[in-house]
Amino acid sequence: MNIRKSIILRVRIAFLIIAIFAFAALAKIFMLQNADDRKWAKIAEEVDLQYRTVPATRGNIYSDNGSLLATSLPSYRLAFDPTRASDKLYKNGLDSLAYLLSRHFNDQSREYYKRKINNARLGGKRYIVLNRTLVKYQEKKEMTKWPILREGRLKGGIIFEKLDTRYRPFSYLGYRTVGFVNDNNDGAGLEYSFNKYLAGKDGEALYQKIAGGKWRPLHNDSEVRPEDGYDIHTTINVNLQDVTESALLNALKDHDADYGCAIVMEVSTGEIKAISNLTKNEKYQDYREVFNYAVQGLSDPGSTFKLASMIALLEDSNLKLSDSIDTGDGAYKFYNQTMRDHKPGGYGTISVKEAFEYSSNIAISKMVYSQFGSDPQRYIDYINSFGLSQPLGFQMIGEALPKIKNPSDKSWSGITLPWMSIGYEVEITPLQTLAFYNAVANDGKLIRPIIVKSITHADEEIKRFESQTLQRKICSRQTLEEVQELLEGVVENGTARNIKNSYFKIAGKTGTAQKIVNGRYIKKYSTSFAGYFPAKDPQYSCIIMIDKPKGFRQYGSNVAAPVFKEIADNIYARDLEMHAPYVVEQKAEEGIFPVIKAGNQEDLQRICTALSLPQHQVSDGEWVKAQVKNNAVLWTTDEIAPEVIPNVLGMTLRDAIFLLENQGLRVYHNGNGRITAQSILPGQKMTKGSSITLTLG
Repeated sequence: MNIRKSIILRVRIAFLIIAIFAFAALAKIFMLQNADDRKWAKIAEEVDLQYRTVPATRGNIYSDNGSLLATSLPSYRLAFDPTRASDKLYKNGLDSLAYLLSRHFNDQSREYYKRKINNARLGGKRYIVLNRTLVKYQEKKEMTKWPILREGRLKGGIIFEKLDTRYRPFSYLGYRTVGFVNDNNDGAGLEYSFNKYLAGKDGEALYQKIAGGKWRPLHNDSEVRPEDGYDIHTTINVNLQDVTESALLNALKDHDADYGCAIVMEVSTGEIKAISNLTKNEKYQDYREVFNYAVQGLSDPGSTFKLASMIALLEDSNLKLSDSIDTGDGAYKFYNQTMRDHKPGGYGTISVKEAFEYSSNIAISKMVYSQFGSDPQRYIDYINSFGLSQPLGFQMIGEALPKIKNPSDKSWSGITLPWMSIGYEVEITPLQTLAFYNAVANDGKLIRPIIVKSITHADEEIKRFESQTLQRKICSRQTLEEVQELLEGVVENGTARNIKNSYFKIAGKTGTAQKIVNGRYIKKYSTSFAGYFPAKDPQYSCIIMIDKPKGFRQYGSNVAAPVFKEIADNIYARDLEMHAPYVVEQKAEEGIFPVIKAGNQEDLQRICTALSLPQHQVSDGEWVKAQVKNNAVLWTTDEIAPEVIPNVLGMTLRDAIFLLENQGLRVYHNGNGRITAQSILPGQKMTKGSSITLTLG
């Protein structure tokens, strides 16, 4: 009996303990679900909330005339909070919204979109992406008029997530120059070099993590708006860039070359108007911009470097262009190496001028070695003074460092000086070569090339860049005039005779550098042509470099020089200011009429009235020209444009002096009668205080 009671007691105690634990568990569950729900919901919400970066809109890149080279176009991802709309709004607009979504994206049926939105609303989902396809700004504006969505974010639940896409209106034009920046902030070109201005300042917003690991913006008061990037304005001319790329591309294809580059620069300002770099893509058999050879590509310049050698010679000696030099039979030995000229059998004895025009390796090397062989450092000092041994400090990141040897270097040998004098054993970029040639065109002033003129923000100029003078005079005036004559002679009489032009003169130098593989020269070449035009009043300088052309034409004269000419011809055709004014000589009309040419209309009409000459009263200008039409004098206005030299041919001296001196010119004259010639042709730009001589006859 006692045992039975003991067992029952134990069972009751165990049951009571279990009941107490069960009651405590139920109470805790009740507390969690009711009394502490707000507390735990807040904790859960905080775990799923995060401040995330809102990218800034990247700045634009413009050409010299304001055309867009690169811009950021906004695209939007259409998302939706289906719980926001009221029951009435949702019921009345769902069918229409599903239909419009199906029609716009044209990928799913109306029922699909209706079911997707319904399921999300019933499941309490506060964020769904209606379609992964990004919509453009105009499409976004149209969608804000759709049922439910037109009520906005708070009442309708519409969410447009902005995503910027970099867009190039001119596609691959100047691709490497414009450049890029990737997600790791690495890149190339202007996009990378000016990234700190273009990128802007990112903002910050609160996002909530939702199902599927996605984040949706909450748009609360803590949001920090991003600051858009600045715009940069380049010196690139879209038309000249197109011309340059086309000419270079055609030459590369024609010669099946490995790669090439071309640069066009304004002489007086140093502004880069066009820059193209093209590399052969073996896989697709086309050419693309993958490396900036113009700024980053080091190579032997070849014979274009002979200009530096010639300036050093003329500055350091009493050498005259008419002096003669014996080049022998086309082969000359320096120590244990033989140098050769391109012409079989050699040039024999030629003048210094001819040596440069024919690009004689032997002549240039013999003269340099004779002048500087005992003190090669003096030659290197000249090269340094020309700005060829230091980088230019160009605005784009990645400019290559030139490699100019010094006599103290271990690699210097007895043949270094003669080979360096003709463009070997030295490595510089095409941009450096062009800057040097531009200095010769610019009256000896070496300036740093620029490609970005200004940085702006909302039409406010933040920063401006001006061309800087690196060297005021690279040589004396006499030397400068002599090398200008030499460069012009190369095209008129020398290796570049094939690009001689009857409309305007070109000055420049061909270059052909033999390639070295494993320490030995091979039958492959890097060809180039550097120069400027027009030769007498240079406006543009240009360099062309084409590497490893195939076929029987492998020299600078027939590979690179024609590209230069094509670009120059195109620029000349576009720039009317480079054209010499065309003056039509006026002749006296045959018949009974006296010689009436030009002058003040009131005076001429008074004379014709006194002589009873019939007149056509058609001009209301002060200054007129006269011609005979239907047995009467026809007056036509002789317009006097501001800042332009007027046409005074046919006028009396009194009228001509009155007109020209009122324009700010100093007038000199000789002869008698009416004006038959003027020293400054009509239509040219006028500089106040200039002198003009009139010839009367």
